Amino acid sequence: MSTKTTIAFATALILGTASAALAGGDNDDGAHAGGFVIRCSLDGVNPVYHPGIFGNPAVAREYGFVKSRNGGWQVENNCVRGPYHN
Repeated sequence: MSTKTTIAFATALILGTASAALAGGDNDDGAHAGGFVIRCSLDGVNPVYHPGIFGNPAVAREYGFVKSRNGGWQVENNCVRGPYHN
């Protein structure tokens, strides 16, 4: 193979790989579309995207969340995130 052909082939291979990587960046079938939930923190959390947690009050309580009188979620008093968190 000539140098020009080798360079063209390598360039095409690199561009093709990069395009496939960008196109297939979401391989979780939407399972993590809502992000994640950190214990004792509702910062940026929309309960609608986490029905496995907020759909079950017992599970929500494990994360340190309780429903308020108006139906919204709040962090329970004295919630502790863990020994390595503030």
